[in-house]
Amino acid sequence: MNRTILLTAAILGVTSIILGAFGAHGLKALISSESVQTFETGVRYQMYHALFLLFVGSTTYISVKSKTKIFYLVVVGVLFFSGSIYGLSTNVLTSFDFKTIGVITPIGGLLLIVAWVLVFIDFLKKQN
Repeated sequence: MNRTILLTAAILGVTSIILGAFGAHGLKALISSESVQTFETGVRYQMYHALFLLFVGSTTYISVKSKTKIFYLVVVGVLFFSGSIYGLSTNVLTSFDFKTIGVITPIGGLLLIVAWVLVFIDFLKKQN
């Protein structure tokens, strides 16, 4: 599981850099500055959680059972949170109305929060 977590962290990190560059250079002429800032929020949270997964996959302070739960919570959380933000911020560029699925943004955020809470709980349980 650690290898999967670390590979996913690397993929999330690489794609956040690519999306960040795209947002900074490719989107500025196409969407409002407010929408660019919103897009950057999605990029920032994706990178935060790529780094979070690097830690989770590298540490022995978190149980394997918790690592598995954290992994799935973060992957789905980033897809829902950052993914919906990417769609919402670039909504004017597509024919699909991302506002119809905007409800998944807070669900994604909640999943990310739960992942962090699981880490906290594992740290509390650790006897050292």
